[in-house]
Amino acid sequence: MEGASGAVTYPEGFLAAGVCAGIKERGEDVALIFSERPASAAGVFTTNVVQAAPVIISRARIPRGTGRAIVVNSGNANACTGEQGLRDARAMAAEAARLLGISEDDVLAASTGIIGRRLPMDKVSAGISQAVRSLSRDGGASAARAIMTTDTRPKEASAEVSVGGSKVGIGGMAKGAGMICPNLATMLAFITTDAAVSPEMLQACLLRSAEVSFNCLTIDGDSSTNDTAIILANGAAGNSAIDSEGPGLSAFQEALDAVTAFLAKQIARDGEGATKLIEVTVKGARSFEDARRIAKAVANSPLVKTAMFGCDPNWGRVLAAAGSAGVRFDPKAVNLLLGPTPLLRRGEPVDFREDEARELLRKPEVNVLLEIGAGPASATVWTCDFSYDYVRINAEYHT
Repeated sequence: MEGASGAVTYPEGFLAAGVCAGIKERGEDVALIFSERPASAAGVFTTNVVQAAPVIISRARIPRGTGRAIVVNSGNANACTGEQGLRDARAMAAEAARLLGISEDDVLAASTGIIGRRLPMDKVSAGISQAVRSLSRDGGASAARAIMTTDTRPKEASAEVSVGGSKVGIGGMAKGAGMICPNLATMLAFITTDAAVSPEMLQACLLRSAEVSFNCLTIDGDSSTNDTAIILANGAAGNSAIDSEGPGLSAFQEALDAVTAFLAKQIARDGEGATKLIEVTVKGARSFEDARRIAKAVANSPLVKTAMFGCDPNWGRVLAAAGSAGVRFDPKAVNLLLGPTPLLRRGEPVDFREDEARELLRKPEVNVLLEIGAGPASATVWTCDFSYDYVRINAEYHT
């Protein structure tokens, strides 16, 4: 697993670009990803009832199972913009399709930024034209920057796997720093692969992967109007098509899971105002869903997150959050560890050196393990702490 710059064009047959169109005050703000050959397409989207126009458009196109291009703007979410917003999202895709010489139905769109403002379509159209002219194998890094809003750095990942004797590449980029609690938040992720995968298998793989990565990610518990994760698979690797269960599918799934988990952890690490990545693992649950529900309750707790920021080993907050998740477990069976340090054993407090615990909490990555019983299931959720800057960033975001 690598976080190499320009990862989205790591697989064969993909070009990308990121350009400055003036939608944001500074930096790239229009991204384009293009497959030089026909590709399978799959996607997962926000479950929020309020959905941005590009989500509605792309969600409607994904069931066709094909795609060649993804066009994205940052700085404006094109959400809560009515019928004009839908026309603008379609126009984005249509302009990209016209300039690329492909079917409009094979262009997927996404947006991120402030909700409730009309897209400046003159700037968007000019940006798309510039992006088409700028497409290259080296354009992945600029594309990753172009989808950022309050992110402090791009999120990228790539992996290589052997499928039936053929070398297959997977590359991805993502953005997200706040308004993130995907159930499939503001989170965008775009993944490319040169594997040959049928649309049905590709959709199943992405759904499985999102369950253990993007849906195990939370910054602040707020689900966005714009969450989008899309994957294109163009078959340039020359492998026998993955169209059923088997070793090829398993190998591809494992590599895809590694890419999406790496992207999810990068988003959590870059949470608005964050000073540390927090990994919450729950073991001994009856089901994955129960384990994830408890882990998310802990990860979303403002009291837990502020204690983490203050390096305060106030472990009672973890137990209180876990108990509020709506999942039944026996408190007398619970073990709680902070890194390697036990804080609670079979429901009883353990003497520990508070100064050592504080030192663990000062590290850039904090691991919390909660063992709730003898069940077969576990889940890991990634989040970050709440700092003073989180409030400042979100208080000033609109201005």
